[in-house]
Amino acid sequence: MKNIKYLLLSAILVGFTACSEDDYDYNPAPEPLPALTAGSADFSNYVAVGASFSAGYTDNALFIKAQENSFPNILSKQFANVGGGSFTQPLMKDNIGGFVMGTTVVVPPRLYLDLSGARPAPKLLNATPTTQITEVLAGPFNNYGIPGAKSFHLGIPGYGSLNPYFGRMASSPTASVLGDAVAKAPTFFTLSEIGGNDVLAYATSGGTGVYQLGNLDPRTYGSNDITDPNVFAASFKGAVDALTSNGAKGAVANVPYITNLAHFTTVPAKALDPTNPAFGPQIPMLNNIFGALNLIFAQVDPSRQIVFSTTAASAVVIHDESLTNIAPVIEGALNASPTFPAFIAQFGLPAEAAPLVAKLLANTYGQSRQATSNDLLVLPSMNAIGTVNMASVQALMGQGLPQALAGQFSVEGVTLPLEDKWVLIPSEQENIKAATDAYNQTIAAIAADKNLALVDFKTILQTASTVGLHDGDFIFNTNLVTGGLISLDGVHLTSRGYALMANEFLKAIDAQYGSNFIAAGVKANAGDYPTNYNKDLR
Repeated sequence: MKNIKYLLLSAILVGFTACSEDDYDYNPAPEPLPALTAGSADFSNYVAVGASFSAGYTDNALFIKAQENSFPNILSKQFANVGGGSFTQPLMKDNIGGFVMGTTVVVPPRLYLDLSGARPAPKLLNATPTTQITEVLAGPFNNYGIPGAKSFHLGIPGYGSLNPYFGRMASSPTASVLGDAVAKAPTFFTLSEIGGNDVLAYATSGGTGVYQLGNLDPRTYGSNDITDPNVFAASFKGAVDALTSNGAKGAVANVPYITNLAHFTTVPAKALDPTNPAFGPQIPMLNNIFGALNLIFAQVDPSRQIVFSTTAASAVVIHDESLTNIAPVIEGALNASPTFPAFIAQFGLPAEAAPLVAKLLANTYGQSRQATSNDLLVLPSMNAIGTVNMASVQALMGQGLPQALAGQFSVEGVTLPLEDKWVLIPSEQENIKAATDAYNQTIAAIAADKNLALVDFKTILQTASTVGLHDGDFIFNTNLVTGGLISLDGVHLTSRGYALMANEFLKAIDAQYGSNFIAAGVKANAGDYPTNYNKDLR
């Protein structure tokens, strides 16, 4: 057997050495790509209808370069290869972003990535916008992506008076988004992000709005409320019916779970670092203060106990409106404690102040707990945590506390529970999910009924937020700054992300209409698009 093994090895070696280098082509010619075809779609007059993603909104603003890299504009360049026509957009006046009214800034400029600090961080551009909020452009346009538009806004006559992004492109003071889009007589359309803004303001406000389930009158909704699914369904159906009324084909996108975006995943629940000199040395005193409350919490609800670690990051303290308010229990227990007057004496307060302090502590911590991994802190909370809330200081001073002590009990996320606006608790997240799922059922059903291409943006974003999303030489994820997909505001995409979104639309269009953009290599190259814009870009 040993000799047989060596004979076989010799034969293999002879086979290799018998071939010269000329027998191998180290740079084989690439396989020829198929000829591009539009399939059954007609791209000669493409119109996009949607919200901020369609507009190209990025880094918390709309500006020329971002608009030029909007996913509809990227799509139009691919459509041009199969007879697609011109694609006009209502461009802003500059690359600063924002609006002015006269000389007054009414909408701030874009964010940029500030590299001057210890860590790269988003920062507001130090520049004054030049786009007048009252400006009206001459249309018509092909891109009706309107930042801030909710589903039921699309058909409102005169919506330009409510939304300056549409106001500057509306054909008349009484025009509606759908009316102007349909007037373009599109042969092909995209309808995207419809439903996103119906939950977004609720989410970014920390759930301060209301899920208007069962309320069919959107005129009564607050700006941060979640749209009722039946209102959404009627609005979405109305939009699709209008856009397909002349026989146009199109592609629609469903709604992702927006809580997968960096705006909700960047700030950890355990945001208090014991090595921070402003926090670490205070931990023994803080644990002493909360120790008095923890004795009460242990009897009522042990999950509310607040303890800070001296060796590891600790969770911030939050206000949870879903908890039973135990303020009366706390106040009664503290007033009944014979050691409470001595406890407050360490803060320089006289014994007769005990009832006042008991009431203040009860009102502050009656619905408090430390955050868990199930809570989502919104991105702006990073600028609030650990700071002194001066409104709280003034309120406590008004109750008779000395300024220094009022300041000690007004530290955001430490001694002052973070307000609702900073945190999405699980019940609020469930409201977002329930509405999103209902919206997506409607979108899928209508897309199937109308034979439209459907982009599964929900699954795309879930993939990006977990294992990462592959496109060409890039792997995208939803991390702020480093992920390549999400811009500096934590919600909207980078221009590179919009290029990926355009490719996802092309995949869906190929599957539905028999075109072959992807197979023919006619798609956006993500590397041709930026993830950040220089602060000097004006």
